[in-house]
Amino acid sequence: MEIAREFARYLVASRLDVVPQSVRHEAVRSVLNWAGCAVGGSRHEAINRALAAIAPISGPAQASVLGRTERTDIAHAALINGMSAHVLDFDDTHLRTLLHPSVPVASALLALAERQPMTGADFLHAFILGIEIECRIANAIYFAHNTDWYVTGTAGVCGAAAATGKSLGLDEGRLACAIGIACAQAAGMREMAGTMTKSFIHGRAAQNGLLAALLAGQGFTSAESALEGKHGFFAVMAQRCDLSQIVSGLGETFEIALNTYKPYACGVVAHPVIEACIRLREAHGVRADDVESITLEVHPKALELAGIKTPPSGLKSKWSLYHSAAVALVDGAAGEHQYTDARVHDPVVATLRGRVVAQPNLQFAEVEARATCRLKDGRSLTQHIDKVIGSSERPMSDRALEEKVAGLCEGILSPQRARALIATCRALPTLAAAGSVARAAVP
Repeated sequence: MEIAREFARYLVASRLDVVPQSVRHEAVRSVLNWAGCAVGGSRHEAINRALAAIAPISGPAQASVLGRTERTDIAHAALINGMSAHVLDFDDTHLRTLLHPSVPVASALLALAERQPMTGADFLHAFILGIEIECRIANAIYFAHNTDWYVTGTAGVCGAAAATGKSLGLDEGRLACAIGIACAQAAGMREMAGTMTKSFIHGRAAQNGLLAALLAGQGFTSAESALEGKHGFFAVMAQRCDLSQIVSGLGETFEIALNTYKPYACGVVAHPVIEACIRLREAHGVRADDVESITLEVHPKALELAGIKTPPSGLKSKWSLYHSAAVALVDGAAGEHQYTDARVHDPVVATLRGRVVAQPNLQFAEVEARATCRLKDGRSLTQHIDKVIGSSERPMSDRALEEKVAGLCEGILSPQRARALIATCRALPTLAAAGSVARAAVP
């Protein structure tokens, strides 16, 4: 079975009018969340440094850098907007695989939409299809892959190639080559957690996927067995994989329907802990000075991925259950402002962080946590979260998502511009030009 060819056949044949309305609505929510995250992350030091690095080598000013006044060529716009959308770790999550699906696909597509005519409906259709391809690839490799690799960097590049290839009108053969070229660029080691390079991995998935489609559009060839071949993507990226469902039901089910959105600006595995600690603060008035110790019980994966006891930086703190618990109790929040260098080194936060103990509970689901706070007056308070907000079981409402995006735009876009961005994303299915999203997302 040549999987890239099967994917390409589906991409060519797919029509938006047969995609369920509920799926299209989720796609709009995904684009809105992505745009807000890109604006919110646009002033991060990682983005400042990346823009300074590419300035001497950038091409013509074809596309917008969201949240900023700079413009650059479409390849670098895909890179920078992908980095911006991920750098705060506030982007969406496909919970089965921990893939951040929108970053590579939307960043590549919007850059292309500023260079060539593309309606909002065409953008939305290609976006849904790109996410379908990357999620199906991620589903096949997840259990043997995520230990060492960032699946957004590996599967995400294929989603970006599929989406932009569809928008370029590539035929079946060239779409298959685009996916193969993308496979050859799959990358992203987990060792980069808590560094600027983590966001670079996600931005490169967008940039490289776009490049793969552009190359294929010029007749550049690739192995059609790039995914399943003896030395192909699956063989290299995972010691074992499950291909039984990789093409079954294409066009009948849609992975984007499973997408989730973060209420907190850190690794999703820490979210149940944060909600538990915020509830302790709100329900019992717990404050840092009252606390003798905090014991966290979490799914084992939470400790594996977010077990940094003493994070040295704001980026590293996004992968610390200990820091997340501390800021949740001190600030009653866990947004982008709680994961800065200044917050990491704040003496109140640091002292409380040192009083946190985390242990695995083999009976817990990934969306579950228990926080037990022992107070200096002898009391012991416990809060158990069995389904965290932002999970599939407790998804963010449309209103909550809009409030999140408005908050991310604060200080970057005026309130009027932020409202215009939200309205433009909401109107995506009827936009005459998808590039309007980019124009709405700059100061």
